[in-house]
Amino acid sequence: KQDTLSSTVAMTEALAKIADVEIDPDGTFKYILVRVKVKDGDVHKDIVRGTKSAEYHNHIFEKVSPAMEALGMECKCLGGGKIEHKSQEKKLRVFGESTAFGKADHSVSVVKLKTAYSDYEITWSDDKK
Repeated sequence: KQDTLSSTVAMTEALAKIADVEIDPDGTFKYILVRVKVKDGDVHKDIVRGTKSAEYHNHIFEKVSPAMEALGMECKCLGGGKIEHKSQEKKLRVFGESTAFGKADHSVSVVKLKTAYSDYEITWSDDKK
């Protein structure tokens, strides 16, 4: 039983080390909300990933998923949308949806973004544009 406990603790720590938010420093781009879970466990967290280099939402997921699996995690995309990042004005706007994954719960994404960008004004809407 001790081995199981120590591996659970190790996995929980590994999960804690995964950044809540990784988004481009500026511009408007697609993003996804991903639930990362310890394989065969209940411990999980939701993370936000967004980049201009992704033409489609699944391109982001295709990068995130193997990286998480390498850490012994499994992940599921909870939905997507777009983020408008105005770093000069310290503003983030979350909106839109993903054709492939559906709309993320933007209010959850905003909570995550606030942990990484605490001095920003962050808004969200269900508008498409």
